[in-house]
Amino acid sequence: MSAAANDITAVLLAAGKGVRMQSELPKVLHPLNGTPLIRHVIDSVMAAGIRDIIVVVGYQGQQVIDALDGIPGITVAWQREQLGTGHAVLQAEQVRAGFPGPVLVACGDVPLIRPAHFRSLVDAAREPNARAAVLTMFQDNPTGYGRIMKDARGFIERIVEEKDATPDEKAVREVNSGTYVFDGPLLFEGLKTIGTDNAQREYYLPDVLQHIRRSGYDVRAVLLEDAICGRGINSREELAALEEYLREHAPQ
Repeated sequence: MSAAANDITAVLLAAGKGVRMQSELPKVLHPLNGTPLIRHVIDSVMAAGIRDIIVVVGYQGQQVIDALDGIPGITVAWQREQLGTGHAVLQAEQVRAGFPGPVLVACGDVPLIRPAHFRSLVDAAREPNARAAVLTMFQDNPTGYGRIMKDARGFIERIVEEKDATPDEKAVREVNSGTYVFDGPLLFEGLKTIGTDNAQREYYLPDVLQHIRRSGYDVRAVLLEDAICGRGINSREELAALEEYLREHAPQ
């Protein structure tokens, strides 16, 4: 990264139940190659040079806390109600008095994003007039993902969730990986402006990007060339597929 990472806070989202996993185990604790999904994410964040990490827990949160016991630099925030990703990130403010530097937000169930991807995202968010960056990817079948809508300059204008998208918006193949870097003060200022006027009646984290744009700043896109690295785990079948991918691509 172009600047030291000691001013960066990572917020990792790990509050969901993962209904499709058909298990009482929190989704982020399901093992990939013998290691819990959340630990893969933490290891990559730390390898990127980020040491200040807040993990937002919810469903069976104590199990997640116990699994992270002994990892240095971890702080826990609770999301007691599942009200969306924006609400989840807002809980981090309850355990930290101010975020003067960049804030990396990543999902605890997306285990293959590499340290270099996180570093590139931080660098993009530090470009002139940028105050946020989003890790994006192209999907042949983008169903289920938020669609990336760009302006004429190629900067992100907004992200439209699948359930709120028009047919034309659903045709967009560049999608959101759920991984971001925000300017800290603008992030938490923006979180207090978003509402739940959407199909899921949730506080969407990507809605903060519109606050950043209205404030006169740019939102950069960083393309994840190997889209499988941005794949989240929502079912046992998806977990098995990622296990198979790792076996096939293991170093010889």
